[in-house]
Amino acid sequence: MTNETLMLIWGAASIAFIHTLLGPDHYLPFVAVGKARGWGLSQTIVTTVLCGIGHSVGSILLGLIGVIAGKALADLEMIEALRGDVAAWVLIAFGLVYLVWGMKRSQRHKSHRHMHSHGDGIFHSHSHNHTVSHAHIHEGGQRQKGMGYFAPWALFIIFVLGPCEPLIPLMMIPAAQGEWMSMIVMIGVFMLVTIGTMAVIVAGAMMGLKSVDFSGLEKYAHAFAGGTLSLCGLGMITLGL
Repeated sequence: MTNETLMLIWGAASIAFIHTLLGPDHYLPFVAVGKARGWGLSQTIVTTVLCGIGHSVGSILLGLIGVIAGKALADLEMIEALRGDVAAWVLIAFGLVYLVWGMKRSQRHKSHRHMHSHGDGIFHSHSHNHTVSHAHIHEGGQRQKGMGYFAPWALFIIFVLGPCEPLIPLMMIPAAQGEWMSMIVMIGVFMLVTIGTMAVIVAGAMMGLKSVDFSGLEKYAHAFAGGTLSLCGLGMITLGL
């Protein structure tokens, strides 16, 4: 392996790490949704890794098509930019839907009073909320079949749409020189560093949040997750994150 190839691989690893670290959309969605849905660490990490794979594979396929078809780099970058805009708007839309759903769901946590009689002519009142009284319906069934089932698939689709901007230019360098094995190694390193960085940040955040007391705020967890997703999408559009 030549020095040029080693420098390319080292550069790919460095760019992948910095690109992932500076893009909160690579990890905040998983932390927010995982915390809101009550996922364990393993489920959150698996979801993160799968989305990271989809995120990278989409750009790899586009880059390979460009290499084989001889497309100009500018054309591929334009397609990547379009994919980025689509992914950002989809993330915003999904986040807003999740936010509204979360706010409606939080209303079930409000306690209210009911009057009833035991047949002795004396009326009594008691308070309850639907989260406690109907947990077996809403938490056991609807949670798994509703948004809880849809959320990871939505994140996966969004990440497949989302571009991995630095990857295609890196692919073009060894491809232009006919160094196909170097290109494959570089792609593998870029993917491993990107996905590994995502997983490490998400794992650290999830473990750190275990020590934070969210008493009284749990009912807003889904709304907060939705807002976080929308802000990440907005950051992709306005700040190019």
